[in-house]
Amino acid sequence: MKLQPMKSGAPPLCVLKFGSSVLQCDADYDAAAQEVFRHVRRGEKVIAVVSALAGETDALLAQGELVGGNGATPHAAMMARLARVGELRSAALMGLALGRVGVRTAILDPHEIGLEAEGDPLDANLCGLNNAAVAEALSSHEVLAVPGFTAVHARFGAVTLGRGGTDLTAVFFAAQCGAARVRLIKDVDGVYAEDPAENPQAERYAELDYDAAADVSAGLIQPKAIAAAKAANIVIEIAAMGAGDATRICAAPARKAPARPVRRLRVALLGCGAVGAGVLAHLRSRPDLFELNPVLVRRPDARPHQDGVHFTDDPGLALSGQPDLVVELLGGADHPAEIMSAALSGGAHVVTANKAALARHYDALHAAARDGAARLSFSAAVGGGTPILEALEQRAGHNGPVRIEGVMNGTANFLLDRLAAGDAFDDAVKEAQRLGFAEADPAADVDGHDAADKLSLLIRAAFGKAVDPAGIPKDSLAQADPAAVKAARADGLVFKQIGVCELSADGQVKAEVRVRAVPAQHPLAGARNEENRFILTCADHSVQTLCGKGAGRWPTAAAVFADIMDIHRGLSEPEKMEFAASEPSRAPALLRA
Repeated sequence: MKLQPMKSGAPPLCVLKFGSSVLQCDADYDAAAQEVFRHVRRGEKVIAVVSALAGETDALLAQGELVGGNGATPHAAMMARLARVGELRSAALMGLALGRVGVRTAILDPHEIGLEAEGDPLDANLCGLNNAAVAEALSSHEVLAVPGFTAVHARFGAVTLGRGGTDLTAVFFAAQCGAARVRLIKDVDGVYAEDPAENPQAERYAELDYDAAADVSAGLIQPKAIAAAKAANIVIEIAAMGAGDATRICAAPARKAPARPVRRLRVALLGCGAVGAGVLAHLRSRPDLFELNPVLVRRPDARPHQDGVHFTDDPGLALSGQPDLVVELLGGADHPAEIMSAALSGGAHVVTANKAALARHYDALHAAARDGAARLSFSAAVGGGTPILEALEQRAGHNGPVRIEGVMNGTANFLLDRLAAGDAFDDAVKEAQRLGFAEADPAADVDGHDAADKLSLLIRAAFGKAVDPAGIPKDSLAQADPAAVKAARADGLVFKQIGVCELSADGQVKAEVRVRAVPAQHPLAGARNEENRFILTCADHSVQTLCGKGAGRWPTAAAVFADIMDIHRGLSEPEKMEFAASEPSRAPALLRA
């Protein structure tokens, strides 16, 4: 996914550090990617600093000693080159995990961004960074994944930063790149007065000053990192994966945090297709937070066995036991809306990616949520893993959006690409069905109904207006002339299915879904297959472009699970509730564009 800054200013920068205590195995990169995505969907750029997998650095050092024996400085320099291998590998794996969920990520090694150090080759100190190289990478990516613990040295070439040096890397990036804080993701949810493993009643700090943190956090945070943060007045947050709360290390007196037991939510998962299977995998990765009801599917007997997971075709069984949270991924409109309304009225929170049910029953679903004092979240319903609804929420109010245009249907992208390549329409549809881009009945995509449903939700979020998707004018791809689509390419034009909605100065909304040609250099022209692209124009004439994967198991599942985690944090830590596309947005002031 790509999120370009508004002309009025760059997005805020967040520095996250993932240590070996949370990167224990390959599967942990998925959880780390979710943590990064959480910040990206809030409109932040992220520098993700990673350690090697647990035990890898020790194994490399032991291997080096076995092969090379003990020696003087040249030996140490060689050992530093060996020890850094784990971090280099880890940064690449982090980039791959982020790419799977649709987050556009640059992976850069220390020499590519001028990350320089001085001193002992196995315990060096950072002294330089090419800020321009970092800024350039972040201008076209949401995330920069970098290895911690290692840097380049004028004399030795490659050096390492001492035990726990990834903490120092993260603090250094925050200080050099203008971030006010750095969040160190650990296997504990903060700094404790005593070891919580030995005393389960140990008190956690909400805040600590730098000197006190250096005394009580021995072994948890590298001392050099604390000293560097103090010198640069950088706030260090110590947090667990997925948590809202953290211990803040800053220029403030010590303060204990109130005790909060972790709440385990009972979840009813309705539907386990491509997206549902991804959501199921995420839920199963956090048994400390979620307990699963039997999962609703059409054919339970066709499902492979999964430990701890039961499948059922009985909706009553799937919804039994008064679940705290219902995740609706069934598809369709009316029947899923009935299920969601009943759940919301009964006080269960609901997360869905079902744009058809939302577009047709928006008011009824939100009324049910109000009646049951429950939360309805649906950030995956438009754009999949592209945070378009989050961006609209962040821009709501004065000088909010007045025009949205976008390529928001992957099937239409694929079909128009095939027509441009010379395929007949029916052949293009068959190929899209074979590849899984199109349903057995492709009418919703081909005739623009899917895009109209999404436009209806965008209008609600951006303008606070109700527009029936059935009344939005639409072009059908079936009416496109394949010869004209093919000929356009020679003229430097690209045909796209583009949805547009605009708020006039008198408060009226115009919306349509059209198949039209745009120049190849147009921001919407490059969308391919499941990629979505959106252009937001605001009342102050600022323009924001977003792009990312709008469909597929992992991007959409990431958005659904992000909503689930937002709800969990909101219930466990009410003051930390984060945006999850739930309440109707405030209608912005009607200003002339």
